[in-house]
Amino acid sequence: MKIGNIDLGAFPLFLAPMEDVTDIGFRLLCKRYGVSMVYTEFVSAEALVRSVKSTMNKLTISDEERPVGIQIYGRDVDSMVEAAKIVEEARPDVIDINFGCPVKKVAGKGAGSGMLRNVPLMLDITREVVKAVKTPVTVKTRLGWDSDSIIITDLAEQLQDCGIQALTIHGRTRAQMYTGEADWTLIGEVKRNPRIHIPIIGNGDICTPEQAKAAFDRYGVDAVMVGRATFGRPWVFKEMRDFIDGKLPDSSLDIDMKIDILKEQLRINIERIDEYRGILHTRRHLAASPIFKGIPDFKQTRIAMLRADNAGELNEILEACRVRLKEMEI
Repeated sequence: MKIGNIDLGAFPLFLAPMEDVTDIGFRLLCKRYGVSMVYTEFVSAEALVRSVKSTMNKLTISDEERPVGIQIYGRDVDSMVEAAKIVEEARPDVIDINFGCPVKKVAGKGAGSGMLRNVPLMLDITREVVKAVKTPVTVKTRLGWDSDSIIITDLAEQLQDCGIQALTIHGRTRAQMYTGEADWTLIGEVKRNPRIHIPIIGNGDICTPEQAKAAFDRYGVDAVMVGRATFGRPWVFKEMRDFIDGKLPDSSLDIDMKIDILKEQLRINIERIDEYRGILHTRRHLAASPIFKGIPDFKQTRIAMLRADNAGELNEILEACRVRLKEMEI
């Protein structure tokens, strides 16, 4: 599969852009463990135009994580075009336009999936952003605003006509938010459309290696994007990659290795951001990591993780968890 001149290989796996999740430390670890492409946290076009420092900081990328995409969202043509030009200066491999975020503070203001209620404006933004930059432009969106307005089949063709070089489809409507099940049949329908010639990337409810392989096999998508299943689990891409490639599970990915990976994520984020924000970014991953499931009365430990405000405290909690998990293996 290719986006522009970027060769992503066969059956590529993508890390979804997620606010307060896909920081640089996490992206680097996902890259190490087999992800084909990563995305930064999405950034507000208006904040970029105003040079808001916290937003500008999200544009920091590393050559080690390439190929990397930066995703922007907004609600008018001028700010989105200006934001795309600003983003291009950071030299991402792809500029992605978010027409899929369902949260109220974004969609309620007409941006993200709010654009599904104003398709002419969505197409104007896409067309003008494509014209404004040389970097490949892609789009991420949903099936429609709600079950009464499923528009993705026609919308995919319209977005393609605007000049985008790939389309990611989350298999839910905006009304569903993250509830219910993602409808991959509609994603597959778009992919099978003989008029579609750009890569189609499927997203939604991919949590296991088996589900990732099934998405390729059943629906023919060009790539699979993984989101919430990556929390506290950057190694999930290796598990998926090995299964898709017909390899046996990697026995080195034991409890010791996984806790070491989480500790490294903390260290990278502190080094590349600062201790306070590095901890804020990392402790959410730690509290959500599936490796701690099964520890008796883990709720209090999770609370302690989320309240920890220094690296020493977090590392002590992780070491205590290591001991408890090793005892459970005996």
